[in-house]
Amino acid sequence: MEWPSILLAGFAVLFIGVAKAGFGGGLGMLVTPLCVLAFGPKTAIGILLPLLCAGDAFSLYHYWRKWRAENLKFLLPGTVVGIVIGVQLVGQFSPRQLNFAIGCIAVLFVIFQISKERLFRAAGAFTPTHQVGVPCGIVMGITSTFAHGAGPVAAMFLMPQRLPKEIFVGTSVLVFTFVNWIKLPFFCVDRALVDIPFFSAHALITPTTLLTSAQFFPLVPLGVWLGVWLNRRFSETNFVRVIYGVLLLTGLQLICNFDLAAPFR
Repeated sequence: MEWPSILLAGFAVLFIGVAKAGFGGGLGMLVTPLCVLAFGPKTAIGILLPLLCAGDAFSLYHYWRKWRAENLKFLLPGTVVGIVIGVQLVGQFSPRQLNFAIGCIAVLFVIFQISKERLFRAAGAFTPTHQVGVPCGIVMGITSTFAHGAGPVAAMFLMPQRLPKEIFVGTSVLVFTFVNWIKLPFFCVDRALVDIPFFSAHALITPTTLLTSAQFFPLVPLGVWLGVWLNRRFSETNFVRVIYGVLLLTGLQLICNFDLAAPFR
């Protein structure tokens, strides 16, 4: 890897903890597009999943029991279905098509975040139900499989509940802990070698990706600590605006496929 790619990936991995422990995971949507630029789409997904699982574990420690666990029963049944659907589709797309899909998810996330206040301002507190939770879970499973990008959908389900900030973050951490650990076995089995229905056609987590994950692993607990510190000491407004700007530009890059390396040649 060249130094620009290493720095890009390092920032993205550091931001796993910042997003999860600081702002409930929604801003983690920035992580996958940056790592896709550094590693390519399929490799990035395989490298990130073990790091996301590690980020969940460290974040759970800081938000232990500060969650609304009943949300799991509404979201997880649909999430499992969505993951099964997602792993069947990943192998059907070229790297360019995956880049385009991840870029679209990133741009749509920014649009949703900008408009969410108007969407939810007039509504009262939402009481979660299976009628809403199962469809949300299915979409979470599919988007999480493609781009580790279920944050926007989870936010759409959790935000209308008007949870206190710390409970919102803790609940997001709890939900994504289950989502990421459910995905893990699906990404480790190569169906070309072991004929198991519903698993990924080609394992995205390999010894090579695990070695890369291990090299970046120390940045995960550092990011979690930084996220907790930011959550307790800073208003997220200006910080979030900067991240949305970076995410929007990254998403547009993945959609339009600009040659970012041209100025350095």
